[in-house]
Amino acid sequence: MVVLSAFFYFISQHSLLSLPLWILAGFALGAAASALLRNYAWMGLSVVGFVIGIANIFLGSMVNAVFLNAYGTYGTAVITHEEETSSQLNDANIWEYDAVVRTADGQDIKTGFDTMSASLYPPRNAIEIPPKGERFVVKYIPGFERNIAIMRDESPFGKRLLLRAALEPVERAAAQVEASPDNPDFRREYRDAVEKFLARHSKDAPPELIDRYRNELERLGGA
Repeated sequence: MVVLSAFFYFISQHSLLSLPLWILAGFALGAAASALLRNYAWMGLSVVGFVIGIANIFLGSMVNAVFLNAYGTYGTAVITHEEETSSQLNDANIWEYDAVVRTADGQDIKTGFDTMSASLYPPRNAIEIPPKGERFVVKYIPGFERNIAIMRDESPFGKRLLLRAALEPVERAAAQVEASPDNPDFRREYRDAVEKFLARHSKDAPPELIDRYRNELERLGGA
């Protein structure tokens, strides 16, 4: 597992650098298959390396996160330094991060990643990096601890983001009621949104927020 972790770390942290290596690997595989089978059609396998290399640029960190979640050990980490670079991703500058991992047996291991190479689990079409100085949950393979997956849904910053997303339909419904307090459809939508939020988040939302929305249900009555 240590060797696999080192491999996934390399291809996720150095996706552009590994592209020519994937191409060479595909060419070597095609050449070997062609020589063994005496059929040069197998040289088409060289294209596979190019395709994998391109896919790795976008999916390498996701694959690494899935691997670490499946086989890794829990630990924690904290970002100790963050720096904005001049490189861009989707019209936003890429950030580089230094972090310290605290392993299950109490060791401190230095590591680093950037916006493109951060391995986040579960995979989503969103890059969510913990704030500097706040401890978060990670998984790693013992023996190669600097390769980490950020377990966002199990970390404080990720739980806040999930709660914020869960509140969006409630806040939209509340805005409709504020715009037209006597509209029965708007009041019904608001009540339904509050009830769904309380049913799903009564145990993980702040107590004051739960009390607020329970009071809202009483105020709305049978709307």
